[in-house]
Amino acid sequence: MNKFLFFLFSTLCILSSCSDINNNNVNYDNTNDSLNLVRYARNFKIYPYDSGYKLVIANNFSSSKEFFLFNDSVEIPEELTEKQVIKTPINSAIAFSSTQWSVFQKLNELDRVKGILESNYTKNEEILSLVSEGKILDVGMSTNVNAEKIIHLNADLILYTPYPSTDYSNLEELCGATMMPFPDYLESHPLGRAEWLKVVGLLCGREKETNQWFDSIASRYETLKEITSELRDKPSVFSDLPFENQWYVPGGHSYIAKIFNDAGADYIWKDNESTGSLHIDAESVLLKAKNADYWRVINSYDEPFTYDKLERENELYSLFDAFKERNLLVCNVRECGYFEQSQYEPDILLADFIYHFHPELLENEWENYTPKYFKRLVK
Repeated sequence: MNKFLFFLFSTLCILSSCSDINNNNVNYDNTNDSLNLVRYARNFKIYPYDSGYKLVIANNFSSSKEFFLFNDSVEIPEELTEKQVIKTPINSAIAFSSTQWSVFQKLNELDRVKGILESNYTKNEEILSLVSEGKILDVGMSTNVNAEKIIHLNADLILYTPYPSTDYSNLEELCGATMMPFPDYLESHPLGRAEWLKVVGLLCGREKETNQWFDSIASRYETLKEITSELRDKPSVFSDLPFENQWYVPGGHSYIAKIFNDAGADYIWKDNESTGSLHIDAESVLLKAKNADYWRVINSYDEPFTYDKLERENELYSLFDAFKERNLLVCNVRECGYFEQSQYEPDILLADFIYHFHPELLENEWENYTPKYFKRLVK
C-alpha cells in the first residue's frame, strides 16, 4: 500500500478527534443560533446578514474566523469596513484539499480553481488534464507549499486545511489573498462532512443549488438510516489494516463508526468515545475482532488485491473469521475517487454497507443497487 496515502488517511482519522467549534476551548461566536442555516456540521455556521451572509469557521482548534459574503452587485454595509468581506461569486481560488476542489467540479465551477496541492495523488482525469494544460497550477505539498507559485496566481481566496502542525499565516501576508480555513475532516457526522459543500456554494454564488443538493443527500441518507433502525440481528465489523504493527482503528464516535451503525452493523469499538482513531497493536486487534463478520479495508495497491496477497503480507490476517469467510469489504482508492467524492456522497457510502450487511432491505430506488466504493473481495 502507498505509505503516503496510508499515513494521510491515518492522520485524518487521528486529527478528527481534536476539536469542533462547539468545544468550550473555542472562542466561537455569539450570534443567535436559531438563525444558523447549517444543520449537521459543527465546525462552521452560516447566518443571514443584511442582504448577504455571515460565515463563521473553526480555525486552529482554539479560535474561529468570520467572513461576510455579498453578491458583487450589493453595497457593503459601513459597519463591515474592518471585517473580511468576500464578493461573490469569487473569480479565482486555490484549493489545498481535494474535498474542496471536488465541489467546484461538481458545480461546473472548476474554472475558478487556479491552484491545488499534490496533484500527483489524484486520479481525477479532468484535474490531471487541467494541470497538464497549465490551467491549474500544482503549488506544492501540504507541508511545503510553494509561496512563489501562489503569489504568481494572485487568487482571490485560498482554502486551506488547518492542521495543528501547519501554519499558513505567512501566505496571507505574502500574497494578500483571503485565507479561509476548511476543517471539514473534523466532522464526525457523515452529513456534517457533506454539508461543507454549502461553503463552496456560497463562494460561487450558488447557495440555492447547493442547499438543494445537500437536502437531497440528507433525505436519502435519513431514509436509508430509517430502514435499519429496528434491526436486532446486526453483523459485527472492524476496520482497516495495520501500519508498522500499529492498527489505527476508527473511534466509536467517528465518522465511519456512525456509518456502520446507520447501516445496521455492530462496530467492534462502538463503546469507545473517540471521534478520531485509536492506536492499537495488531495482536490486541486480533483478540477483539477475530470473530467479527466483516472487515472494511481501504487500500491503494497497484497490483491485484487478493486474500493470498494479504496472507503473504501478514499471516495474522488469515486468523480473522472475516478473512476465512471471504467477507472483506474493500475500496481501492486508485480505482475510484474515494477521498475526493465520498465525503459528498454519504448516502452512497451508507448504501454500499447496507448492500453488504442487509441487502434484502434495499428497495425502491436502491433495489438494483451496485456498490460504488466498497466491494466484497471474492478471490
